[in-house]
Amino acid sequence: MIELYIWGTPNGRKASIMLEEVGLPYEVHPVNIGKNEQHDPAFLKISPNNKIPAIVDRDAPGGPLSLFESGAILIYLAEKTGRLLASGGADRYRALEWVSWHLGGPGPAFSQLGFFALRSPEKSELAIKRFTDESERLLKVLDRRLQESSYLAGDDYSIADVICYPWTAAGTTYLKPVLGPVIATLPAVQRWLTAVGERDAVKRGMAVPKM
Repeated sequence: MIELYIWGTPNGRKASIMLEEVGLPYEVHPVNIGKNEQHDPAFLKISPNNKIPAIVDRDAPGGPLSLFESGAILIYLAEKTGRLLASGGADRYRALEWVSWHLGGPGPAFSQLGFFALRSPEKSELAIKRFTDESERLLKVLDRRLQESSYLAGDDYSIADVICYPWTAAGTTYLKPVLGPVIATLPAVQRWLTAVGERDAVKRGMAVPKM
């Protein structure tokens, strides 16, 4: 059994989508970041960075294994199940390349944009412009890639798509006021969002936790 520590954010839902895709049974432990539950000492033992998502695999070889950071979690679950990540060759490294791109690019950039443009009571025009410009640049990188192939790693859906989907989809919901206009000009991104969003596992994963 996998224990999943999550809240209803794009970062959290990377892990729930992956668990739904690979079909592993899991138990949800909501961590309400609005109430600072991520700073609970018990959670700190699982996630030293006080961030969600995190998992504990109670059935790991050698005993329970806890993991934090969405990239590590997705790679672990892919290798545990033999799904959504090639075992070797170009397909594997192309997927890992786009996982790394997301972790260093859209993940932090979109999060910072959401804070400065939408959540912060004090607005910094410089910060908003900085993260809007960077987020738009990254979306155009994504669109160029998706003009070349059906999915990020190539013809097959992979962990690269799982990790990139929640924050990109947020550009049509939570971040729509700032990213909606640019997404409207990117047909390949729109096509990919529809294809990924229509997957049953993605729909189920995006609904975790029930809030």
